[in-house]
Amino acid sequence: MPANDYIFELSENVTRTPVSFETRYGLGLSADLYRPADFDESKQYPALIVGAPYGGVKEQGPGIYANELAQKGYVVLTFDPAYNGASEGYPHHLSSPDQMVEDFMAGVDFLGTRPFVSREKIGAIGICGSGGFALSAAKVDPRIKAVATVSMYDISRMQKMGFGDSMSDEDRLATLKTLAEQRWADFETGEPALTGRGAPLEWDAEENPVGAEFGEFYSRPRGYHPRSITQFTMTSTPSWMNFALLQDLDWLAGRPILLVAGDEAHSLYFSEDVYKDAPEPKELYLVEGSNHVDLYDKVEKIPFAKIESFFADALK
Repeated sequence: MPANDYIFELSENVTRTPVSFETRYGLGLSADLYRPADFDESKQYPALIVGAPYGGVKEQGPGIYANELAQKGYVVLTFDPAYNGASEGYPHHLSSPDQMVEDFMAGVDFLGTRPFVSREKIGAIGICGSGGFALSAAKVDPRIKAVATVSMYDISRMQKMGFGDSMSDEDRLATLKTLAEQRWADFETGEPALTGRGAPLEWDAEENPVGAEFGEFYSRPRGYHPRSITQFTMTSTPSWMNFALLQDLDWLAGRPILLVAGDEAHSLYFSEDVYKDAPEPKELYLVEGSNHVDLYDKVEKIPFAKIESFFADALK
């Protein structure tokens, strides 16, 4: 792993600066600001905010995207979600839909108050779960002028309906009863219990191909980071069940949407369904021979030229 726990080498054509900013809840987010090496502070640049996969941190996929796009003339902000990574918030590893959507909006607050950023040229990129968060933020925050999602997951739908919408009403009720009991246990111990690791250290690829895919990234040197444990507090789940991230997509009308997904991704149906529901202008772009996690870090597969051209047109 490169120095400082980043899973990639910083280009000599890019500078990276540690920064921080607060959400409206007063929580400080640990972040990085990427700029072109020939950056001129007297000019104004288009800017992008890049969100991590659900369970990821800024030193992984978001940094890879920022490293590439800063070379193309963008100011790019990456961040750890509140309660996760190196950001503030206790208990750590808590997640909530409102909080994860707010993180994007707080990032826009930060970018739009930099004198070298054009407020009319701010876009968002969401990888995996952050794809849903970026779209949800943009619905209610017209300062976000365009959104690209990569390997998008709708975490609310996943928690409420199960993978492939396979959860029965009986199973959901049983889960909610278990989690309700867990709240008492957490209250008594003062330490919220965590979910099982979403990226197993050991796996059987035939029995659990999705777990194997995540494990090969998060639990191996390829994508390992000590602050990315791919677990959340168990009692975070009901909030996701109770919150529809991607209703009212029509509120985005007029702002461009790019949905990037691998044609072999287990998560492809999330992007396909958003494409059906989203207003124009929109595009579903499939990456041939790629699975869900390939687009986290495999620069030879990530369609950076497509993403760059999308934002060049959307933020002109």
